[in-house]
Amino acid sequence: MADEKNNDDNQEPVIRDKRRVDPETGDVREPSEGAGADAPAPDDSPDGTAPEKEEEVDELSDEDQALLEQASRDLVAEMRTDMLRAQAELVNFRQRVERDRAANRDAVIAEVIRSLLPAMDDLARAEAHGDLVEGAPLTLVAQKLRSAFEKYGLKQVGEKGEPFDPAFHEAVVQLPSEDVTINTIADVIEPGYILGDRLVRAAKVAVFVPAE
Repeated sequence: MADEKNNDDNQEPVIRDKRRVDPETGDVREPSEGAGADAPAPDDSPDGTAPEKEEEVDELSDEDQALLEQASRDLVAEMRTDMLRAQAELVNFRQRVERDRAANRDAVIAEVIRSLLPAMDDLARAEAHGDLVEGAPLTLVAQKLRSAFEKYGLKQVGEKGEPFDPAFHEAVVQLPSEDVTINTIADVIEPGYILGDRLVRAAKVAVFVPAE
C-alpha cells in the first residue's frame, strides 16, 4: 500500500494542449478522435452564418379580408368625395370672382355715365327748344354721346302716360285727375336712366293721381 501511495504521489499531472495551432511549428493540428464531440455543429448556410429563422405569417381569415376590402373601398369613396367637393368649391369661387368683376365694371360705368348726365340734360333741353339743327356741331356731339351710352346698354326711363313706378320714378308733382284710376305719369321733368338692372338716375315726373 505504501508503494502504491508513493507511486500516486510521484505521478506528474497530465496537461493536454488543446490549442489548434502548434505554438512551436505554427502548423494547424488535426483534431484528435472524440475532440469534436462537444464542438458546436457546423452551420448549414454557405457563408457560415446561422440560417435565419423563418417568421410564420398568419393568413387573413375571410372576414378580415372582407373588412380590409371594405375599408379600401370606403377610403377611395371618401377621397373621391373630397375631390368633387374641392372641384365644386373652385367652380363657385370662379363664378363669384366673375360676378364681382362684372358688378365692379357696371358700377364704374354707371358712375362715369352719372357724371355726364347733366350734359345730356342740357343737350336734351337744347333739342327741345330747336337749338339742335341737323348737321350742326352740337347736334353731332349729342348723337355721339347717345350712341356711346347705348353701346353700354344705357336706357331712358320715364315716359308720359305710363304707370308710375316708385322704383324708377320720383314724383315731383301730384295732380288729382278723374281720368285715371292709378297713378300715371303726367309729364317728365327730367328723364331717368338704367344700366342693365342698375338704376343710374330716377326720372323726375309729374303724376296724375285718382281724384277722390
